Amino acid sequence: MNDGAADTCIFCKLAKGQVRAEIVFQDDQVIAFKDIHPQAPVHVLVIPRRHITALWETDESDEPLLGRMLTVCNEVARDLGVETSGYRVVVNSGPDAGQSVDHLHFHMLGGRTLEWPPG
Repeated sequence: MNDGAADTCIFCKLAKGQVRAEIVFQDDQVIAFKDIHPQAPVHVLVIPRRHITALWETDESDEPLLGRMLTVCNEVARDLGVETSGYRVVVNSGPDAGQSVDHLHFHMLGGRTLEWPPG
């Protein structure tokens, strides 16, 4: 983890309340908010409050946090009405995977039929 990155990270600023977002869930570990460039009718980002650059930076000690993030995806899907119709959780880890913000985040997408395989 690069502690200096947390000072300039847009998602860290969001977690501290320094940047506005349409928050749909938050607790002491995780924040979920609507994506500003949605790729589906329901497109929510779930982030840890703690700065983690990407999934590749996690290890066994992060399993409770990663599990919490997935549970929040399910809670948000239920709250936004896509739990039973279906939703997808996507994690892009690194630039070749399309990660555009260097802060771990899960995309929770739903509200329409999602194609497979993804791009």
